[in-house]
Parts: sequence; C-alpha cells; structure tokens
Amino acid sequence: MASTATPPEVAPARSNHGVSNPAALHWRALESLYDSAPINALFASQLSITKEGTARIAFDIEPTVHHAAGAAHGTIYFKMLDDAAFYAANTMVTDRFLLTTSFNLHFSRPVRAGRVVAEGRWVSGRRRVLVAESVLVDASGEEIGRGTGTFMRSRIALSGLAGYTRGLNGGG
Repeated sequence: MASTATPPEVAPARSNHGVSNPAALHWRALESLYDSAPINALFASQLSITKEGTARIAFDIEPTVHHAAGAAHGTIYFKMLDDAAFYAANTMVTDRFLLTTSFNLHFSRPVRAGRVVAEGRWVSGRRRVLVAESVLVDASGEEIGRGTGTFMRSRIALSGLAGYTRGLNGGG
C-alpha cells in the first residue's frame, strides 16, 4: 500500500490563538520553550518558527556582549547559531528535547552593534541524530558567521518541560 506525504502547513508567526495545525502548535510550544530558558533572560532575542525545518532568532548587539576590543564576543555567535540550528532540528522532533553533540562554527567578520539574525535550517536525519546549519547576518544583510550542528534525541520528554507545555496551552 502506497503512502503519500502531505507537506506541512505554514503557521502564522507567533499566533497563540486558533492554531489548529498540530505542527504549528509544536512550533509555538518550541518558541515558548526558548522564552522560558533562564539564559535567554540575559539576551534581547526572539525565536520565530514559521515552517518545518527552519528557525529564526533575532538579537540586538549591545556593548554588554562585547569583548575587550569592542565587538560581539564569540560566545554570542555560538549561542545564536547553535540555538537557530537546534530549534530548526527540533521542529522535526515532537516528542523529545534534542541535545547538541557537536557544533562547528566559522567567524566571518566582527559586529559591534545593531540587530543580527540567525537563520537555522534542518539538513538531515529524523530518528536519533539530526544535522542542521545556521547563518548569522548583520543589519545590512552581510554574513558574519555560520555553523553546522549535530543534535541527538535525549531522554527528556518535551511534554515534561514547563516552557513547552505552557506554549501548548496558549501561554507564552
């Protein structure tokens, strides 16, 4: 018996009301999970997911994240790129929290101020190990970094994480 795959619908960005698409509900819950992480209280950033296999994180570079020479520290590049790739991969997995097992990062140029955006894209894998990549661009649209990550399913159920379930219930 042949089976046909139905492509996922694109959900409205950041809509917590009237979401009937199960994939969109998962995406809203992942956005809520991102918002609930204590580390993200330190950063002016926002995750948005609009389709399966992608994630976008916008972040404002401020002097508080600079190294001694006055540009964003490499940890900012890593966090943005890892998170964008991670969430792009986790759109493909609805039952388990993923863990980063490796991440390869390339710095292209420094950034001192303004809005930067990390775009994550799932590349391969659906079962135990997933691969995703991400690109970081500055306010002028110029690439400032890129990375590729490997992520594996953990034993942590997404349904057991308060930030995720809050998103399922329409909270943010």
